[in-house]
Amino acid sequence: MSVPLVAVVAFNHFSPFHLSVPCIIFGDLLHDQKLFDLRIYAYESGTLRSNEGLRVESSLSAVELAQADIIIVPSWRDPAEKPERSLLEALVTAYARGSQIVGLCLGTYVLAHAGLLKNRKASTHWEFEQDFMCRFPDVKLDSNALYVDDDRLITSAGTAAGIDCCLYLVRQRYGSVIANKLARRMVIPPYREGGQAQFIERPVPVSTQDRRINRLLDYLRNHLNQMHSLDELAQYSMMSRRTFTRQFNKATGMSVGEWLTAERLQRSQELLESTSLPIDTIAAQVGFQSATSLRQHFKHRFDVTPGEWRRTFQGK
Repeated sequence: MSVPLVAVVAFNHFSPFHLSVPCIIFGDLLHDQKLFDLRIYAYESGTLRSNEGLRVESSLSAVELAQADIIIVPSWRDPAEKPERSLLEALVTAYARGSQIVGLCLGTYVLAHAGLLKNRKASTHWEFEQDFMCRFPDVKLDSNALYVDDDRLITSAGTAAGIDCCLYLVRQRYGSVIANKLARRMVIPPYREGGQAQFIERPVPVSTQDRRINRLLDYLRNHLNQMHSLDELAQYSMMSRRTFTRQFNKATGMSVGEWLTAERLQRSQELLESTSLPIDTIAAQVGFQSATSLRQHFKHRFDVTPGEWRRTFQGK
């Protein structure tokens, strides 16, 4: 029985980590059991080099690429660069004949340039979310998912999410037992909870251009554990309630309630990462009325629980 042919696309200035992920998972990691036939396809002629000086050579022709069962674009060197038509047409042809086409991290851009993701769901690295949506407004980008599968078009979030995505492909072909065995061999979890929302940097603005609002923000940060009414805060800022709400939104881009929730969640993250305080104590310190309220807001914003966040970022 033949095993699936997996083609990994390589190009000049490739990222060694991104290229190595599918090579490890679809290579001979289980030495006693051949699961895939892994080949490298060179997008450009000659020896390909990474910025670090590593070199790789191709073992797959353009004709063979279109016959692969799984084609993986492990990253891409420049979101603004459109790949040559030959590669894009090969991906379209392979997809039409039933192949799975995979874009890991910025490799999603290549699938989008090929037109494969039009009106499809997809994922890419969170840092490039706005750029991707501007370039490809007809793609339904999921900014939280670690990976997305939309009818044989599989895309993943950044860097290590490519591992999750590749294990998902193994799980599809051979089931959880084999995928778990590969994960154990790599000493990684076979499945990660939550999405990339827990890794996205969304800092609350420290200051604004409005001195009175800045003074209020400092006050609120020092009194997060207290409840605050709009009338009280307007009086503190020496404004009418209506003027205050307008000026606060103009200065911060958020309502008072949204700003307080964001600040309280950010402070709870810090306490979860740096202390062993119980969840109910943290909730009281940052101003949530109960541990349940903290858990609900935390899960809604980051798609993981406070306990899962602590285990991830404290390494326990």
